[in-house]
Amino acid sequence: MTILTTQRLRLEPFKDSHLEGLNAINRDPEVMRYITGKPETLEDTAASIARVKLRWAEWGFSWWSFIELETNEIIGSGCIQYLGRDTENPLEIGWRLRQDKWRQGFASEAARKMASFAFETIGADLLCAVCHQENTGSALVMQRLGMRFRGIERWYEMDTAAYMMTRSDWEKLAVA
Repeated sequence: MTILTTQRLRLEPFKDSHLEGLNAINRDPEVMRYITGKPETLEDTAASIARVKLRWAEWGFSWWSFIELETNEIIGSGCIQYLGRDTENPLEIGWRLRQDKWRQGFASEAARKMASFAFETIGADLLCAVCHQENTGSALVMQRLGMRFRGIERWYEMDTAAYMMTRSDWEKLAVA
């Protein structure tokens, strides 16, 4: 399992000791507003950690907890996973943050590192991202990452704004 680091973050694969920190984020109705529409219970988060650990073992990638280096606190999470959780689909990048860490560049910082992992380590040819159509914050992170709007697509039981980036797109940004 791969630990990634950025200037302000350590991205650690989910583990049992992350339960309280992840649940504090996932039980916040405002954080979950555009994701599932409802807060998670402690049991929901524990089940998610168990699923993610299996995916890391099977695929070699999945969800990371975002740990702020300055405070050593879990402030968010993000993933590289198969879109729709189906290995027939392209890879998806995603993230969520604690409300007090919104609009500080943490999502963009983590997204750049996870995209780099997807293209340069896993060897992805395509990376997708989806968000609720009203989630302008996530859409901005996708655009800052260099992703292009692909259209409205049905994922995770909702019509989502879908974005994409190819390996070629990524390589052009890396050179710039």
